[in-house]
Amino acid sequence: MSSKDEMVRLFDYCEWANHRFLDAVAPLDDEAFARDLKGSHGGIRGTLVHTFGAEWIWHQRFLGVSPSALPAESAITGVAVLRERWAALEAERHAWLAALEPEAGERVIQYRNLKGDAFSGRLWPLVQHVANHGSYHRGQVAVFLRQLGMKPPATDLVAFDRERG
Repeated sequence: MSSKDEMVRLFDYCEWANHRFLDAVAPLDDEAFARDLKGSHGGIRGTLVHTFGAEWIWHQRFLGVSPSALPAESAITGVAVLRERWAALEAERHAWLAALEPEAGERVIQYRNLKGDAFSGRLWPLVQHVANHGSYHRGQVAVFLRQLGMKPPATDLVAFDRERG
């Protein structure tokens, strides 16, 4: 499997897992969705908005742009808005991935973090970071759902692979 194929697989996994969590939180009322559950990003909304924002900012960096801020949580008022924003990002990412050469994962990406510090790294490990970051925060949302008496979706990578055949 080429690095491009591996990157496509990981982003497909992220989308699959994100969709499962968006479906799981959709029944929540606005108060429960926004409730501060004392996590690193508050609660469900804060954590999912942060996860989306991180995917968005890394996509921008992969395109050669280093934004100075993440999307504001206050601009994403509900699950429907978050789902729309994520769908737009997914469409952009699909087009970007389709245009990549097979060994694009070896490409070195230059970027700045939110503090303005300069960094560089190979694309493939950075994509792995994005996927790992999302898994970490979806795990936090799973705990929040349990705190609210709900069952979180199963989103293990092996379950994704099994489902895909």
